[in-house]
Amino acid sequence: MKKLQETPSGGLRRVAEGCKPSGVAGGCKPSGITGGRAKRHPRTPTGWDWAKGIVACLLYALFLWWAECWWGIAVMPLIFDAYVTKRVNWGWWRSLENPLTRTVMSWADALVFALVAVYFVNIYLFQNYTIPSSSLEKSLLVGDYLFVSKTSYGARAPITPLSMPLCQHTLPGGMRSYIAWPQWRYKRVHPKPVGQGDIVVFNYPQGDSVLLGSRYEQTDYYELCYLLGKQLGQSAPDQDCMALGRDYIRQHPEEFGKVGWRPVDRRENYVKRCVGLPGQWLEIRSRTVYIDGKPLEEPENTQYTYLVELRERTLPKELAKEIGLSSDDQLTLYQTGACPLTKAMAARLRERRDVARSVELVGAKETDMLFPLGMQTGWTTDDYGPVWIPKKGETVTLTLDNLPLYERCISVYEGNELRVTDEGEIEINGEKTDKYTFRMDYYWMMGDNRHNSADSRYWGFVPEDHIVGKPLLVWWSRDKDYGPFNGGIRWRRLFRLVDKIR
Repeated sequence: MKKLQETPSGGLRRVAEGCKPSGVAGGCKPSGITGGRAKRHPRTPTGWDWAKGIVACLLYALFLWWAECWWGIAVMPLIFDAYVTKRVNWGWWRSLENPLTRTVMSWADALVFALVAVYFVNIYLFQNYTIPSSSLEKSLLVGDYLFVSKTSYGARAPITPLSMPLCQHTLPGGMRSYIAWPQWRYKRVHPKPVGQGDIVVFNYPQGDSVLLGSRYEQTDYYELCYLLGKQLGQSAPDQDCMALGRDYIRQHPEEFGKVGWRPVDRRENYVKRCVGLPGQWLEIRSRTVYIDGKPLEEPENTQYTYLVELRERTLPKELAKEIGLSSDDQLTLYQTGACPLTKAMAARLRERRDVARSVELVGAKETDMLFPLGMQTGWTTDDYGPVWIPKKGETVTLTLDNLPLYERCISVYEGNELRVTDEGEIEINGEKTDKYTFRMDYYWMMGDNRHNSADSRYWGFVPEDHIVGKPLLVWWSRDKDYGPFNGGIRWRRLFRLVDKIR
């Protein structure tokens, strides 16, 4: 009901019954306003909104088709709403009154978008990788930054989907960068075979068990178990060294920390050269790798350890730089009298009779630290095998002699329950058998720095679900031995294709 009210100018106006005049506290509020903030009404989509929404949905559908991930269609309504219907107020923080809160939320919004984008790019397209060790020198050098393609062998779908981008397994401060549940099945998008001689990035196969929160966190858990077991088992040589060491570590958490587990795609990244393919026989004789009985051509930059007798205490700096001997290798030479060299580097040192009296190749010694741990084979890093590399669908006849070679493949990588009875019979998943058919392909990886590389000779086969990608090019290279304006940037290596480096 409305009534007439006289205005200051003498005129009349209609006001609602029970309302106070304009300008008086407690007066009627305009229609559609609640608590001082306007209600949000869905607006009619424009033609431009429809165009953006259709393009975004088509691009997302193409990604799902390529990734063979059709369950992701459940996200399509959210994309459609963000561009077209806009019933969800995705930018709610823009209407906040506090400018500081608006600024913080704008940065958080941009950061979340960037992390989600990086997450999918790193999984399905490419990832950066830094060479941390000298195991592939002089092919790939410490300080090389690599562009690693995830599509070269087929992008591996995430096995641990709830993980933080840009962190492999640990956040700054020591927190875990992933949630271990759920674990998805291994799947590769449009898989392609690994080539013989390819340099490959992969997850460390023995990285499933780690010692968390102790000085042994970067130590190989299985090698530590074996070494401790050897020491403890000296008085009882018939005991299982691995079991002794494992029990000792679990009984002393104050020294070794907690034994943790990491999923396949959260294990450390390694980079090596693939020298053995699934189904091949591999053997090393006098440092030469033989595949199915035929010698495999060595990369040009393969290194071995040489004994170098110097005339003076140190090498001339210009000669060390000329042959590419790093400061770490020089220190090793001065301390032990030996260092890794390529054939070309060794030949150059022999030419400098004023510097070196002799340069002799060192032969590898027998060690029981080679794969498989504890198996008395008489093998060395220069004379190894023969071993058969497991292939998907192929069946192997198991004996107590060859079981140590394939034990981890059967039990750890393919998830079977494997045991040997007191009578010496092999049981897989509770059934006695002497045969096993592999469900995955496996590879044999080795470094080009043959006497200074922890590779398949020490920890065995690399399963196909551990393959990460293929390095395509070196996009940056920094030599820590020199300053940035004194030869520290390796300009000749920038944007060089990895396949061209031999």
